[in-house]
Amino acid sequence: MSVELNADLAPHHTLGLRAEAARMVRLRDRASLQAALAEGVGACHILGGGSNLVPAPHVAGTVFKVELGGKRLLREDTDAWYVEAAAGENWHDFVQWTLDMGWPGLENLSLIPGTVGAAPIQNIGAYGVELKDRFHALHALDLQSGEVHAFDGAACRFAYRDSVFKHAPAGRWLILDVTFRLPRHWQAVLDYGDLRARLAGDAVTPRRVADAIMAIRRSKLPDPAVLGNAGSFFHNPIVDTVAANTLKARFPGLPVFPVEGDKAKLAAGWLIEQAGWKGRCLGPVGMYEKQALVLVNHGGATADDVRALMQAVQADVAAQFGVTLRPEPVWW
Repeated sequence: MSVELNADLAPHHTLGLRAEAARMVRLRDRASLQAALAEGVGACHILGGGSNLVPAPHVAGTVFKVELGGKRLLREDTDAWYVEAAAGENWHDFVQWTLDMGWPGLENLSLIPGTVGAAPIQNIGAYGVELKDRFHALHALDLQSGEVHAFDGAACRFAYRDSVFKHAPAGRWLILDVTFRLPRHWQAVLDYGDLRARLAGDAVTPRRVADAIMAIRRSKLPDPAVLGNAGSFFHNPIVDTVAANTLKARFPGLPVFPVEGDKAKLAAGWLIEQAGWKGRCLGPVGMYEKQALVLVNHGGATADDVRALMQAVQADVAAQFGVTLRPEPVWW
């Protein structure tokens, strides 16, 4: 078990904010996890790839850095491959590995930053596919009792960028591994116009879909290694259909997408851009010049800077459109 005191968290989350943890424990195998439990957990935070995180300048308690590795074909049947990955595996690398192995299904989720263990917490999604669409089961350690629990899809209570894990007390669950059900009878998901345009005239294969999505994401989103960011910073707001139609009548350019239950999803990036925040900064942080939904750190920022910009954007969008934006990242 590797323990670091007064650990610098800036290299361990993609926003790159100035932040320090009182204690950080790297969990590289089950033995290190058991050693940490034997010492007692107390107040703690779980850290994967840090791609959806806004840490305070000083984080009290213990941060468990999940670095559990390993991936394998668990089993297969006539309908699907069941592929398991440990929680610390890099998400994008895992997706590319499944494609290399001839097990498609996750290609639309290429180039999403973070780890496998964090993916179910957020129910990550992109280009018409959500994690829940390919999910089979996971194992998670209850840090309060020390017991390992199995979760199927129903137990995870997946929703739009949501799961049961986001509503549990902080530091309650540590996901150990995730199993995906990847269908043998593959069908491309090409719901988005820019994706269809990229693939026009090409034979559509899982690898071509993945390559197209990576090209699209690279053209729109900054590389966290170059410019600190946490990806999409706000949820696309879900409103009832009547409210969506009213806004659409007032603002014909507003992208509106139907969802279940007489609801509609609005494009948060469009709202932010129309409110004048695309490419605009407040102190050391700003909304990205190529994609207004992405909050970026131009250097030296703290969580206080992020909060100030977030609140300013929320206020302007609410004043102009009557819509409340909710942030996606977890705040420590």
